[in-house]
Amino acid sequence: MKPNLGNTDRVVRTIMALAIVVLYFTGALPGIVGIILLLFAIIFVVTSFISFCPVYTLLGISTNKKKEDRQA
Repeated sequence: MKPNLGNTDRVVRTIMALAIVVLYFTGALPGIVGIILLLFAIIFVVTSFISFCPVYTLLGISTNKKKEDRQA
């Protein structure tokens, strides 16, 4: 697994996950919608920590800056 998430992408995913968790536990996201979004929040946190998103791989997207880009 080659990292394909940049720092900004990781931070945004973490903030979104925290917002979903807060909304779920305060009751703003009730029922099945809240549970589904809570599952997405878990996925966001996991992908943020490992810096890899399988969907990005399928779509050919990478927000991670490569070493060659930093030297140029």
